[in-house]
Amino acid sequence: MSNRPNEPKELINILIVDDIPETRENIKKLLAFEEQEFKVIGSASTGREAIKITNELKPDIIIMDINMPDMDGIQATNEITKSVPTAAVIMMSVQTETDYMRKAMQAGARYFLLKPVDPDELYGTIRTVYKNHESIRRQQRTINEMPSEAQRKTTSISADGEIRAGNIIVVYSPSGGSGCTTIATNLASGLMRRGIKVLLIDADLQFGDVGVFLKLQAQSTLIDLVDKVEDLDIEFFDSVVSTHESGLKVLLGPQRPEYAEEIADPTSVARIIEKIAENYDFVVVDTSRRLDELLLSLTDIATRILLVATPTLAAVKNARFMIDLFDKMNYSPEKTMFVLNRVEDERNRNKVTVPTETIEKYLKRKVEAKFPVNEAVILAAVNKGVPVVANAQKDRQKSPVKEFMDFADHIYSTLMHNADEADEPKSPADAKKGMLGMRMGKAN
Repeated sequence: MSNRPNEPKELINILIVDDIPETRENIKKLLAFEEQEFKVIGSASTGREAIKITNELKPDIIIMDINMPDMDGIQATNEITKSVPTAAVIMMSVQTETDYMRKAMQAGARYFLLKPVDPDELYGTIRTVYKNHESIRRQQRTINEMPSEAQRKTTSISADGEIRAGNIIVVYSPSGGSGCTTIATNLASGLMRRGIKVLLIDADLQFGDVGVFLKLQAQSTLIDLVDKVEDLDIEFFDSVVSTHESGLKVLLGPQRPEYAEEIADPTSVARIIEKIAENYDFVVVDTSRRLDELLLSLTDIATRILLVATPTLAAVKNARFMIDLFDKMNYSPEKTMFVLNRVEDERNRNKVTVPTETIEKYLKRKVEAKFPVNEAVILAAVNKGVPVVANAQKDRQKSPVKEFMDFADHIYSTLMHNADEADEPKSPADAKKGMLGMRMGKAN
């Protein structure tokens, strides 16, 4: 239970919330064993009291019981994540039902622990959640310190001195069959241009299809990087990355579903991406539909989240849940870009699909892009192992090439305009003086 020797620790301020005094005291005693790292700055017995104390003391971590009188932990978490976004909530409960966990995460909780709490699991969870919440703390510091959004930059300087934008684009859909892999592969391919470095990552750790779509196989995959995340070497990383025949760099996921179990810490994938992003202008990340700690750690570090849905009632409903969740996690509205896939021509639209105008009104979000139904073209590209935009690069006006390329151009112009407008620095050192780091830019 002791700290590792010679490793400096940043003091983490903690608030304990539980209606049972003995539980509060027991957790406080457990944390006292790590007093050089953890500091209990207060306790509360109800949700309302937790909100009041959080607004006053601004703790880094809140250990919150889910079942309490007056206001339960889920309601309190919902309020706290809005009013004090720098406070990360770890929920506790004796309940093991999946519904409890889902509601806790939708309210903004960062982790879910079962009672009675194991000491080592408690310590590890606090450390992990605190580290992963750094992007939110930096975002708030940036908002407080900087006078305007226009002054923020997203460029970063890679290990070899090259200036790279370090944009991370996470492609996600809460509904199966939405075509995230199709969008991710074509977006990554569409972003490729002279002088721009693009990396595509398959972060669907169990059933990723990027390798199938691009007809790529590799001896080394993302799994080989997990154990080296703390001191990841860019040369070793490059040796694991595959190169598609189109020139696109690709980091493949595990070769078999069971290999995903080798990743003990789901946030390690995000930490790998965060470390190597400075060597690329765009890192496009394909994900699974699961709402878990892996996904939330990826959306935390994302420059943009592409929320994908098909124009059906069920898919739009699920997209609404995710937009609400991202709002509760205090993501700025521009961080999430909502796109529709498999959109039928309005003249041929069947009764099952929902009109774009109705979707926008329901979600209160603009549809940034619409990709048409064209299964024959997509299937032909997959059979060749080449993205649609690369397979038909000479005929850009052909659907769906046009829609994919137009969206890639939109992403490029949106995220790179600051870098394009900035004066060219005389040296990497000069560049650092005038630019925020990659991580700070992505938190917005």
